[in-house]
Amino acid sequence: MKAFLSLIAVSLLTACSVGHLPNNLSRSMMNQDSPEVVAAGAPAYLLLLDALILTYPDDEDYLLAGARLYGAYAGVFSRDPEQAKLMADKAMNYARRALCEYDSDACELVDGPLDDLQVALRDDYDEDDLDVWYAFAAAWAGWIQANSDDWNAIAQISKVKALMHWVADYDPAYDNATVQVYLGVLQTQLPPTLGGKPEVGRQHFEQALQLTEGRHLMAKVLYAKQYARLMFKQDLHDRLLREVTAADPKAEGLTLINRLAQRQAEQLLASSADYFE
Repeated sequence: MKAFLSLIAVSLLTACSVGHLPNNLSRSMMNQDSPEVVAAGAPAYLLLLDALILTYPDDEDYLLAGARLYGAYAGVFSRDPEQAKLMADKAMNYARRALCEYDSDACELVDGPLDDLQVALRDDYDEDDLDVWYAFAAAWAGWIQANSDDWNAIAQISKVKALMHWVADYDPAYDNATVQVYLGVLQTQLPPTLGGKPEVGRQHFEQALQLTEGRHLMAKVLYAKQYARLMFKQDLHDRLLREVTAADPKAEGLTLINRLAQRQAEQLLASSADYFE
């Protein structure tokens, strides 16, 4: 914990380090082997980013870093649903501000009709715009998840799907193939009778595993949780989760999320018999 906080302090002492702080510290966190260290240190980094954004309110890098960390904290470390909603709200606010700073037209597009957004993505944006659009889509997906009890939030899923598909069309392996995991989850939110497309979701999970050679353990956990449970496939469910618990979690950019995946896998395995009885 002290070493983690020292990293922040040292980075702040050198002006040239501040410019690289969001990306470098985010990378350090994703390669951290102990979720406890991140859980304890993340609030300090959240406050640090808040301060940097107050000082540089138009800086896209700080806004996007704030969106990513608040979104991650909401999804992983929040203590209760209300805290998760507050964190997800802040992530969405920062992501939207970053998008608006990046391109005012893009800012207006996300509030308009889905068809207009899809046409603009096809005609006006390309691979140079992936980072900001993906960060916004990820924050939006997290916000919808935190507000899943609100049908007005659920109704916005189609736009998030459109953004994630657009990113995946340019780069199927974007963000360690996490874009495929997002698409897998988005397609398995509902059973087929209610409009879900679980078999399409399964293909996205499989593609994430193929592109990362099985190193993305959270892809396997969500494959089991979202698809295998939805389709009542216990053999697939248990096999995926056993593979996760037996795997080496260390992988560049995935170590932290893999450690968290192993914890979730153990919990899901423990409840498997009761769920599928």
